[in-house]
Amino acid sequence: MRIIAGAFKGRIFHDPPGHHSHPMSDKVRGALFNMLGDIEGLTVLDAMAGSGALSFEAVSRGAKSAIAIEQKRGSHKAITDSIKELKLGGQVKAINADAGSWSSHNQTKQFDVLLLDPPYQDLQINLLSKLTKHAKAGGLVVVSWPGHELPPAFDTCSIISDKKYGDSQLVFYRKNK
Repeated sequence: MRIIAGAFKGRIFHDPPGHHSHPMSDKVRGALFNMLGDIEGLTVLDAMAGSGALSFEAVSRGAKSAIAIEQKRGSHKAITDSIKELKLGGQVKAINADAGSWSSHNQTKQFDVLLLDPPYQDLQINLLSKLTKHAKAGGLVVVSWPGHELPPAFDTCSIISDKKYGDSQLVFYRKNK
């Protein structure tokens, strides 16, 4: 897998072992970051990080920092190996934890942008809703969602955009103030 734009464009990062993740295609990842626009200096939470692709892409495009939360040990190791090889230890932090448990232990931690890419076979709407509290007021929450499903509604956020890409869609929310 590779970073598609920004300061680290073309750099390769590790793909997690097995078939536990559904990596976001370069096309969809590119569309996501094009829709986000300028993220220079912003903080990013990449929950259910898989390979860490969204974290790496975010810092490559100017994000100040990213936290990549991944529960599966093999995927977490792939992220930490990539962080070392890309020399991103000062910008990307990998956490080996369940996103819900992390949220419960870090209730006051907030970010400018939340990137939520749940496994499509286990969408965990309650967990996604819980994670939205980590977006700053006015911040963005982006959810990767199956294209044939209606996007989830969250009490704390309003949908601002929904774009389909084949069998997936990106749903952009603004955190209510």
